[in-house]
Amino acid sequence: MDQQQLKTLAGDLLEGQISIEQFVRRITTPATINLDESRVDLDRASRCGLPEVIYGEGKSLSALQNITATLREYGHEVLLTRLSSEKVSAISALHSNCVHNASAKTLRIGVGCNTDSKSWAALGRVCVVSAGTSDFPVAEEAKETALWTGVTVDTIYDVGVAGPHRLTEELETLRAADAIVVVAGMEAALASVVGGHVSSPVIAVPTSVGYGASLGGMAALLAVLNSCASNVTVVNIDAGFKGGYVAGVIARQLAALRKEA
Repeated sequence: MDQQQLKTLAGDLLEGQISIEQFVRRITTPATINLDESRVDLDRASRCGLPEVIYGEGKSLSALQNITATLREYGHEVLLTRLSSEKVSAISALHSNCVHNASAKTLRIGVGCNTDSKSWAALGRVCVVSAGTSDFPVAEEAKETALWTGVTVDTIYDVGVAGPHRLTEELETLRAADAIVVVAGMEAALASVVGGHVSSPVIAVPTSVGYGASLGGMAALLAVLNSCASNVTVVNIDAGFKGGYVAGVIARQLAALRKEA
């Protein structure tokens, strides 16, 4: 913990935002914990605002259980992504306050976890938009990730450009968002269309949905990289987590600025 982080923490204590016990715990928490298969970064929340996220694919069940237990021991709310149902069952059996989204292949663990996004302390607002029903799993991963960051999340699904009237019916919700995640495959035109209707940042998540010439999402990726809407930026193919995370960070920063104003 550097001097600026320590000053911020002391300020939180003086303002009553954290207790003496929380202050002591945080200044005595080690930066990392070395486990058999990994090193858990316990300082990430202090540096980056949010704790470490656990990517589930390729990790053994024992590694996932140990990382999760360590993060929970030090008071972090946990997000695990790309989890099989078997791993979800084994991990959630060891913890309370779990939210599993089977479509998204995610598991959220912690006191803030609740399936009703409106019950979260509002730290900004994110809207997740999907073009088609086939994009639903990636959109749900974005939604679950944004919820984990603590923001309020609205969803607008199946509003692709083949039926443009469906999108215009939702403009009020879109324009209320601090950041928008647009999940779309095939030619991914929806991201540009949304960008032309709003003033907020739009994070495009191209998906691998489409026929042969979609090239596993490469066509969608190239399309959104060439978006003519100036407020559209892009993350990787099928990267719902990355889109939701970035949108959550943007929304939290804007909420903090509004609070200071």
